[in-house]
Amino acid sequence: MNFILYFDPGLGAMIAQAAIAAFAGFVLFYKTCINFIKGWLGLRKKEKEDSFDKAYKKDQTK
Repeated sequence: MNFILYFDPGLGAMIAQAAIAAFAGFVLFYKTCINFIKGWLGLRKKEKEDSFDKAYKKDQTK
C-alpha cells in the first residue's frame, strides 16, 4: 500500500501558532515565578516612582 499523506497548509500554520503560544506562555510563566520567588526572598529591585506617578497621585487627592 502506497499512501500519500496530504497536510493542509492551514494545519502547518495552526502547529506554528500553537508552538509560538506555548513558548510565550512558558516565558510569561517563568518570569512570573521568578519574580514571585525574588519578591518572597527580598531580592527584587524596587521600582522608582516617576513624575507621572506623582502627578497622578496629586490629581486623585483633590
